[in-house]
Amino acid sequence: MLLSSAQLPFLPLRTPIPPFHSSKRCRLAAVRENQVKHASSLELDRSLPGTGDSHAEKKAMGTGIEAGELSVRYDDGFGTKSVKDYFDMAKEIIKPDGGPPRWFCPVECGPPIKDAPLLFFLPGIDGTGMGLVLHQKSLGKVFEVWCLHIPVNDRTPFEGLVKFVEHSVNSEHATSTNKPIYLVGDSFGGCLALAVAARNPTVDIVLILVNPATSFAKSQLQPLLPVLEALPSNLHITVPYLLSFVMGDPLKMAMASVSKDLPPPETLDELSKNLTSLLPILSDLADIIPKNTLLWKLKLLKSAAAYANSRLHAVEAEVLLLASGKDNLLPSGEEADRLWNSLKNCRVRYFKDNGHTFLLEDGINLLSIIKGTCTYRRSRQHDYVTDYLPPTHSEYQKHIEQEYRWFLLATSPVMFSTLKDGRIVKGLAGVPDKGPVLLVGDHMLMGIELSPLYKAFLKEKNIIIRGMAHPILFLKKAETSRQEFYHFDILNIFGALPVTPINMYRLFSRGSFVLLYPGGAREALHRKLVLDYNEQKNIPYIREWIEENNKDILLRSDASGEVSEQQLYFPGMIPKLPGRFYYLFGRPFETRGMDILKDRSKANVMYLQIKSEIENMLSYLKRKREEDPYRSIIQRALHQASWGSSAEVPTFEP
Repeated sequence: MLLSSAQLPFLPLRTPIPPFHSSKRCRLAAVRENQVKHASSLELDRSLPGTGDSHAEKKAMGTGIEAGELSVRYDDGFGTKSVKDYFDMAKEIIKPDGGPPRWFCPVECGPPIKDAPLLFFLPGIDGTGMGLVLHQKSLGKVFEVWCLHIPVNDRTPFEGLVKFVEHSVNSEHATSTNKPIYLVGDSFGGCLALAVAARNPTVDIVLILVNPATSFAKSQLQPLLPVLEALPSNLHITVPYLLSFVMGDPLKMAMASVSKDLPPPETLDELSKNLTSLLPILSDLADIIPKNTLLWKLKLLKSAAAYANSRLHAVEAEVLLLASGKDNLLPSGEEADRLWNSLKNCRVRYFKDNGHTFLLEDGINLLSIIKGTCTYRRSRQHDYVTDYLPPTHSEYQKHIEQEYRWFLLATSPVMFSTLKDGRIVKGLAGVPDKGPVLLVGDHMLMGIELSPLYKAFLKEKNIIIRGMAHPILFLKKAETSRQEFYHFDILNIFGALPVTPINMYRLFSRGSFVLLYPGGAREALHRKLVLDYNEQKNIPYIREWIEENNKDILLRSDASGEVSEQQLYFPGMIPKLPGRFYYLFGRPFETRGMDILKDRSKANVMYLQIKSEIENMLSYLKRKREEDPYRSIIQRALHQASWGSSAEVPTFEP
């Protein structure tokens, strides 16, 4: 297989804004329920560990760096914490102090980027507010994170908690009317988030609901209520073990802090150690949720579910619902179906292999889910250019190095580029190090050339490519109530955005690397396959699906026929053994000072030059690949077996 691309620097470089650094600590803020109506600002409570600056004080201290100044593959800290850290922190924070519910900002969260939106985390029945422990570092770089702590002996009724959160939301909205406020509600917290959103339809709220307890009436805990009430106090120590296996998967929780780069024997060893240390500390749940508190929380859950369900019709907020398929506490999959139909603006991501304690399980990165669903924004609407956050180190490792490992091994992609003097060299030395740059290429079948291309730019040049993609990939109408986190979500993480002239212009003005395939969807789908577009159009059900999903989409208003339509469908094809992937980047074409936008004759001259360059590149690759001793997958497999899968497979000399 081969792919060839030409690339062009485009607009003058833009001077970056120097980063601003500020210190950030943590403070707990509390408002008693009877003070909510009259409190003009949050009172500060320094009685718990890890206290620091209030939200207002942090704003006064200054702002962080721009979102665009986050480095590509920056360290988001994800994977450095485990479930054991949750229990350790929870044990510290549950010490009774007689105080009311309060907010705290985890020390590990900051400082965030400039104009970061505020994120309130609303916990499950544990009430500790420590449920984000695996995600605090990553979220804290792009959000102002505040977590709700409900003391173990607190008995504030549900409506009192609603008013408490509502007061904080309205206070923030009054100071930042153009910024969204995020409410991340876990289980019980999901009911709380829905209630607040229903009571404040004019406030720009984004709800992220994690296995919300709105289905508590169908919970497996309902029959246990009479048993728990009659259970002697000296036997309550057995309840946490029961709850732990009902609420989550111990294996997934133990795997959360195990490095994915370890060989199998070391992975098993680390997993064994984590399980050995995890099981004994499950008894700590008896301290985090003692018997009287557990009974109170279960009754609170019942009232919370009833309150939230009665007000679903009033929720105007943007909703992202995360549902687990193996939730043994709540029927979260069925509840996702119901809420998806009941809420006005609801999207779902369904995780079929996860349990109720979703945020504490292996493989779940909340920030990646927010980014992949384009839910992150800092104003009224999501902006594909200014709201984009570059991929982190953990996202690169998971979605490129791990998920595409076998594909990359099978294709052994090799990159070549052309220097200014015309010499072809191995690697990307001929590609400019700074933008703006326009990369123009041709699609392989189904766009399977993208992952090696992105990996090469990220690994060798630490550059993210912003790919121009078909607008249908960003429409929500094709999603379902059991929509899994899928390939197109990953494309969003790695910079895809709808192809429009204004998007390209804005990216160039920011010095970005932009990838454009003029052949578009038709080129990626290739036609002329086992069951191509014309044949599928003759099958009634498939024809209706194609027409419905491509309705009102016109990519090329300046063209007609197949070029303008670019309709998407799933081609029928027969798999075959993959060949080696060859990429060649041509000599850069400088457009600065050429005035090609106004002078069509100059544009035509450049077009002919680029066309000739691409034809020469194709001829070169077709000729040189015959000289590659490792073009065959068998030869490549033998080399990898001898030298290891991480060893680079040689190729022809350019």
